[in-house]
Amino acid sequence: MSGLSTLLLGFQQIFSNPSVLLLLVGGTFMGIVFGSIPGLTGALAISLILPFTYHMNAISGLSVLIAIYVGSISGGLISAILLNIPGTPSSIVTCFDGAPMARQGQPSKALVIGTFASLIGGIIGGLFMVLISGPMATFSLKFGYWEYFAMGMMGLFIVISLTGADPLKGYISAILGILVGMVGTDSVSTVTRFTFGNWQLQGGFSSLPVLMGLFAISEILVSIKSINQKVERRKIDATPMLPKKEWLKGTGKTMITSSLIGTGIGILPGIGQATASLLAYTTAKQGSKNPEKFGTGCTEGVVASEAANNAVCGGALIPMMAIGIPGDVITSILLGALVLHGLQPGSLLFNSNPEIVGVVFAGYLLANVLMYVMQLGLMRFFVMMLRIPVNLLYPIIIVACLVGGIATNNRIFDAGVLVGFGIVAYFMVCNKYPLPPMVLGYVLSGVIEKNYRTAIIASKGSFLPLFSRPIALVLLAIGILLAFWPAFRNHQRKIQQAKQNADASV
Repeated sequence: MSGLSTLLLGFQQIFSNPSVLLLLVGGTFMGIVFGSIPGLTGALAISLILPFTYHMNAISGLSVLIAIYVGSISGGLISAILLNIPGTPSSIVTCFDGAPMARQGQPSKALVIGTFASLIGGIIGGLFMVLISGPMATFSLKFGYWEYFAMGMMGLFIVISLTGADPLKGYISAILGILVGMVGTDSVSTVTRFTFGNWQLQGGFSSLPVLMGLFAISEILVSIKSINQKVERRKIDATPMLPKKEWLKGTGKTMITSSLIGTGIGILPGIGQATASLLAYTTAKQGSKNPEKFGTGCTEGVVASEAANNAVCGGALIPMMAIGIPGDVITSILLGALVLHGLQPGSLLFNSNPEIVGVVFAGYLLANVLMYVMQLGLMRFFVMMLRIPVNLLYPIIIVACLVGGIATNNRIFDAGVLVGFGIVAYFMVCNKYPLPPMVLGYVLSGVIEKNYRTAIIASKGSFLPLFSRPIALVLLAIGILLAFWPAFRNHQRKIQQAKQNADASV
């Protein structure tokens, strides 16, 4: 079945079931709320709702989660523009020009342009998802044990290479995630590992409490530090439903280019919206006739950031569905939702459950349209939401997380897991250990270990079959290059610094 046929099947599933449409509306609204309030991210919202989707069918559960995903990424621009505080990490770059526009007395213009760019980026990312996911899933049929192992390693190395000036902390975080994923019964030998005599660990750590702890609890603990921070709040005029022509003048090329960059970054495992936004912003600035305007309230800057970070959503869903490798941190949670509903990503999903794939396609595109209409139509309401004291919200969210974590397996033990991982994540963030490598290490540990060990067993302990698998070799080569790239970059930086110091002394 072609991508367009699957998309039409998805629309049929949604419009023939009004409850799914209502879930899309409600999910989009909730996503915008969580995205717009600093400290309440999309990952937190999805982690919070995921336990409740367990009692829904797959179509309803995935619809509400996809809608939250879309709404939260775009909703982050509201606080980024009005408060100069990104509602989500994906909106950091939007602060560069959105906040200056608001200070210049044009907050409504910045909000409308940012929301419109979000719509265009989301739609372009969605169209690529419809067209590419099926062929990629078919291509994945060529994947064997070595290819899946190499793909998992490449995803980890990509994330680690983007962790900043200290790649060692990225490796430590990734290894910690892999070790967490190894707890429980080994899927290859059926031997229990790292349980320390605790029978409740025989099945491993339940993914839902782990992810909720890493995202929700840690986010709240980190945000408590700035709970009394004073911010300047701005009033807005009425926001028109369509941007004026003069507002969009000269932004068409930037919007398309940034959307393509965002989609491409989304397809690569584990990179995420913040990197895509920064890359798109830098590209737009380098190609602009007036680069000096960037950072002073430039329309192109807002367009580049918002088009890119929303396009990532569509791109990130492609590898998640086609090969079971999440494109960003939030899709790693969505991957857990697929497994929770007994669905296996890859060609089997596209062949056996085309209605599920179609709902993801159609739900994603509809959520983008709903996001645009809702965000502009209810902008005054979302701005009012920024005034809610977060010290009232956090206790409610913590209780909801605990209830959701316990309800998944009906055991108190999972509440301890949730809190424990939240505290671990908090100390990691405080000591500048990046969380994305740990999350990806935990999610991909099963893929990496199981496929590697099965491949070695099948080849009777020999690595030689790997060299007859060109796809696996290419993926591993890319991963190895990325693994050493941070060290090479730091070495080059030291050489340049030493050269500058020598020139200065002369």
